Formats: sequence, C-alpha cells, structure tokens
Amino acid sequence: MTLRSTASVTTDAPARYAKQLLSHLGRKNTVEPLDGAPEGGRLVFAYGVGTVQPGDGALLLGAEAEGAEDLAHVEDVLARHLERFGAKRELTVTWEAG
Repeated sequence: MTLRSTASVTTDAPARYAKQLLSHLGRKNTVEPLDGAPEGGRLVFAYGVGTVQPGDGALLLGAEAEGAEDLAHVEDVLARHLERFGAKRELTVTWEAG
C-alpha cells in the first residue's frame, strides 16, 4: 500500500526554492516534470517519490513510498535540504499524512 504525506511551506520565494531543491537533488536522482506545473518536478528516489511545486506564497511538497520507513526517508531528504537552503528565512517543513 502506498503511503503519502504533504507539506506546505510558507515562503515569499517558492519558485526559487523549488528550482534550487530540484536542481540539487536532481544531481543524483531522476527529475520528471509535473503536469500543469512547469516550475515543479517529481523526484524519483530508490525508496520513494517526492514532489516539489511552487504555489502562491508557499512551496508544496509531497512524499510517497510503499512503507513507513521509506516515506520517512523521502520526507527527511526533502525537509532537510529545504530547511538548510532556507535557514536564513527560518523555513520549516511540517508533514501531514494524506
């Protein structure tokens, strides 16, 4: 069964953070385009999938995997990198099941 979670990170620069996150994580992982979101992308990891999509005043993140441990890994990778990139602006990622 596929498990999913989402996060909405408030920021005044969602497109910039989306580009930075996709570029950085895309060095070691496959990045696929998101339908209807030219600035967003889908990151394919060995253990799951992450989505990154800039929204209106927020960066929208998604994680999905086949098990709880793998889902936590996808969440951790996305959150850790985004929080590091946005440290000066104190970006924080809070995941919600769904």
